Amino acid sequence: MLKATETNNNKTMQNYYKTIGALVVASAFAAGNASAEVESDLHVGFSNAYMFRGVKIGTDLVEAGLNVATEYNGLGISGGLWHGTFKDNNNESFTELDIYGAISKEFSFATLAVGVIHYDNERNFDVDYSEIYLSASRQFYGLDASLTIFGEIEGDTETYSEAKVGKSFELSPCLTLNTGATLGYLWEVREFSHLGFKASLDYAYSETATVSPFVSYDLPLTGNNDTVYDETDNEFNAGVMLSVSF
Repeated sequence: MLKATETNNNKTMQNYYKTIGALVVASAFAAGNASAEVESDLHVGFSNAYMFRGVKIGTDLVEAGLNVATEYNGLGISGGLWHGTFKDNNNESFTELDIYGAISKEFSFATLAVGVIHYDNERNFDVDYSEIYLSASRQFYGLDASLTIFGEIEGDTETYSEAKVGKSFELSPCLTLNTGATLGYLWEVREFSHLGFKASLDYAYSETATVSPFVSYDLPLTGNNDTVYDETDNEFNAGVMLSVSF
């Protein structure tokens, strides 16, 4: 996770264990419902750059993740893990582990969700870092639209929000083109942070496995000296992802 001002020191694992415990409790709660259908997916991938909220964290990102989701009494319950290995400008390797969970509810006007994310990135900050987020999503004229606001639980960062729109095009029964755009906003400095574009081509070569090459392009929108975007350049990124559902 990259904060917008400066990095921190003195690593502690207290919130890390708290987050793991919360996810374990949520998973056990969902598993205890015999009628709940649990959906899972595992993915691995490679990107030439590690981009986070429009900022280049590193290069040669190798990632793997696991997501689990179910429904209980009309509530969507989900959680997962993400692990990445990447390099800095000196070709030194670093790792990051993210743990996250969320509860969502579908209403007539939108789907609302609240979630938590814990980040452990040994390069960009040396303390446990956690965020809570609120999101709303729905379809507008065939577009998938969402608005998410992230706030600090533990750490030192700025409130951040992003709006997303996306559109998928089915090219064949096994081939889908996905396009999307993201606009970030920094609440403390009251400026837009970046504008990002992404396109991926999903090829489902079996009922459960999909390979997805992708490209993305991010443009910083603020030159405010109090944010990391002041030293951020336009970035082009490309990679491929393999996902398996079970």
